[in-house]
Amino acid sequence: MQRLFLIIPTLLLLGCEVHVENRPEVSYLLMPGMEDLGLPFSSAVLAGNTMYLSGNLGIIPGTVNLAAGGIQAETQQTMENISRVLGQFGSSMDDVVKCTVFLADMAEWGAMNEVYRTFFKNPPARSAVGASGLALGARVEIECIAIVD
Repeated sequence: MQRLFLIIPTLLLLGCEVHVENRPEVSYLLMPGMEDLGLPFSSAVLAGNTMYLSGNLGIIPGTVNLAAGGIQAETQQTMENISRVLGQFGSSMDDVVKCTVFLADMAEWGAMNEVYRTFFKNPPARSAVGASGLALGARVEIECIAIVD
């Protein structure tokens, strides 16, 4: 890789065209209805056949209100929101290969897991971390990576 950084500037100085091959096409995807919220992120980004989902909270679609009922209700809504984003862009929970779970309180890890596990036939790789605060006072936020055709 270091050689590439030396070769490309030299070629450019000599007036040669340099094309970087194999860069996947990148698409920025925004769920319908989110345009008016003015949020500074995409719902998902598709790079080649890999979809990167932004972190999802347990908000009721079309609002910024969290599902009532604590960690399990928020986890249920979060997972439904993730499934909705995946489906909107031609994917599904079966295509998820990695999740990162952010918890406001790691003591709620077990209760979150009870709901989380019901969404996967084959659980993806996963990390779970405690956070000192999540947007909107949420108890849980989950981001995912999926492989799509």
